[in-house]
Amino acid sequence: MNKVLLLGGSHLQVPSVKKAKELGYYTITCDYLPNNPGHKFADEYHNVSTTDKEAVLKLAKKLKIDGIVCYASDPAAPTAAYVAEKMGLPGQPYKSVEILSDKELFRNFLTENNFNVPRTKGYSSIEQAKKEFKEFKLPVMVKPVDSSGSKGVTKISKYEKLEKSIEYALSFSRVKRFIIEEFIEKDGYQIAGDGFSVNGKLVFRCFANDHFILNNGNLFVPTGASFPSNKPLKIHNKVHNEIQRLFTLLNMKTGAYNFDIMLDKNENVFLMEIGARNGGNLIPQVIEYATGVDIVEYTIQAAIGKDCSNLKMVPTKGFWAYYAVHSKETGNLKAININEELKKNNIVEQIMMCNIGDNVNSYIDSTGTLGIMILKFSSMDEMLYKMDNMDKFIQVIAE
Repeated sequence: MNKVLLLGGSHLQVPSVKKAKELGYYTITCDYLPNNPGHKFADEYHNVSTTDKEAVLKLAKKLKIDGIVCYASDPAAPTAAYVAEKMGLPGQPYKSVEILSDKELFRNFLTENNFNVPRTKGYSSIEQAKKEFKEFKLPVMVKPVDSSGSKGVTKISKYEKLEKSIEYALSFSRVKRFIIEEFIEKDGYQIAGDGFSVNGKLVFRCFANDHFILNNGNLFVPTGASFPSNKPLKIHNKVHNEIQRLFTLLNMKTGAYNFDIMLDKNENVFLMEIGARNGGNLIPQVIEYATGVDIVEYTIQAAIGKDCSNLKMVPTKGFWAYYAVHSKETGNLKAININEELKKNNIVEQIMMCNIGDNVNSYIDSTGTLGIMILKFSSMDEMLYKMDNMDKFIQVIAE
């Protein structure tokens, strides 16, 4: 029986553990949180941090694994690639995944290869950043180089806010580095979604509209994504070609990806984030509803070295989305009130990760996610309206 090591066992990683079991593999999970729900579905659990490459490699060698999977986790993606490369297992090139997982390395790579990139520079010194701040056109974004889920990200328009923003960014950086990049004024919805390459060719992708908080809260943490993207086909093809050019340059192999891509008013494509892993927030499950394609299965099979060449592009049928249930306030969770019409007509599945009475965080990054809903809609108009105005349909009360 093939052994698969899965990095992480959070609520949103449970589908990968269940799928590996369903496929008949001996399933091992690891992370530093023994109470994570995914571990109870695995054959074996080990308390090893998914970001500790050497510790995971030691564990993998000891267990004599046949494949390693990073599912829905940016920080663990380099670990999976590192272990696979060291052990001669199927996987992506470690150096390439390192580039994709570090905002500074990724921006530099894009610049060197003539992609559209906002002016960006990386720093470890607050003082150096202060000296060079005047070189940037305002507003700018300040981001940790190695965080995910919008953690540590701020947009500033004044020098006076720089130091506080940098300190906030550094508090989320394991390597204690940050970037300053000029803000891009996007045209329409940001493009989200997942894709999959086979032998370096992008054979499947399912693009979505990213939705964000429109009033108070962090404007840069998505509240959901809706499928399909409302961009015209020529834009989908243009974005696809840019992604493929990137994959070719990075010598990518077979595996899943998560996308965050912007277009400006001139239809210039900006590859903001390309994660070498499946999307979180049940995005692969939404995609399966929308296309019938089980990307989780392909991800597990790719890790074992199974042939994935039968995967092809499938158009989206219907209108689907995920929504991250969240609170605008930090405090004790008193109630989650859901509109009856939404319950009856739109909600297909939901996973709640908290209980009434729990202390919850305001939605300033992904740690404030209280639950995920999968929704279906009757039209593009209904989908975009409800996803942009979900406050009218779901009220979370925290005091």
